[in-house]
Amino acid sequence: MREIPFDELRLNPMTTVGREWWLITAGNEANGYNTMTASWGHLGSLWGRPGRNEMHGLPTAVVFIRPQRYTKSFVDREDLFTLSVFPKEWHSALAYLGAKSGRDEDKVAKAGLTPVFADGTTFFQEAKLVLVCRKLYAAPLTEAGFTDPDVLESCYPARDFHTLYVGEILKVLTAD
Repeated sequence: MREIPFDELRLNPMTTVGREWWLITAGNEANGYNTMTASWGHLGSLWGRPGRNEMHGLPTAVVFIRPQRYTKSFVDREDLFTLSVFPKEWHSALAYLGAKSGRDEDKVAKAGLTPVFADGTTFFQEAKLVLVCRKLYAAPLTEAGFTDPDVLESCYPARDFHTLYVGEILKVLTAD
């Protein structure tokens, strides 16, 4: 994989996240890692620091993880997480990774993926795109924050609200 500048990244975030999905991965070779499939998330620009970048905000990714997901403990523990996007032929592997828990098996090996341990975190050799992110913010969604009761009832009937994580995108890696 090769690193590219943020402004060379060309993708449609609606289809990249919503249709292609991505793997949220946290941890490393020394302390262990876990990954999960996600089809919800955001990419954009948020906040900022003088002298840090030319944009008005930092390049950021926002991910959402339910409390019962094993990967959440890794994202909570680590400063870094990655988002990996795969070619279409890996869609069934991502479906498997989303349906199985790393608590119960080595689901990465069963899905046929090859972990790459670099930059203090983990991503996958088979990915076509990797975003290396540093956590900036984490907070649980709350019932009081929902202004549309249909979203609340359809997405959270058990009230198992996701934790929202904002990550600064530190590196963009591409297989192209």
